[in-house]
Amino acid sequence: MQSGMITKNLPFKVGQTMTVVGIPELDCPEFQINIGSDEFTIGLHFNPRFDYGEDHNTVVCNSFQDLTWGEEVRGRNFPFRQGQEFKVIITFTPTEFVITLSDGSTINFPNRIGAKEYSVINVRGKVSLISLQIK
Repeated sequence: MQSGMITKNLPFKVGQTMTVVGIPELDCPEFQINIGSDEFTIGLHFNPRFDYGEDHNTVVCNSFQDLTWGEEVRGRNFPFRQGQEFKVIITFTPTEFVITLSDGSTINFPNRIGAKEYSVINVRGKVSLISLQIK
């Protein structure tokens, strides 16, 4: 069963930082943090994969627009552990999302859609969301 949370009309604007804290369940194969304009326009698809498809302990970032996925960007580090709390900090600049992981490593993902504001945030998967904060 997929669990999760979706918020609409929660503006995330250029210059702001979003902090997401959660705990993946012990049997979580993957989870997602999607930031977009609607379900068909995703500026940032952040997807830690414990054991999903052919991916193991990999972070995949992508965008989704016009019913098409873009080119994946993969992180080098994987500080996530099932059953253990994580913190992800996403800084939104005019040109990219700078994603800081719990171990201090970063992933730079381009703002391919070019929006200055996204209003839909969707956290999906077997993950307990502790907090989501935008400053």
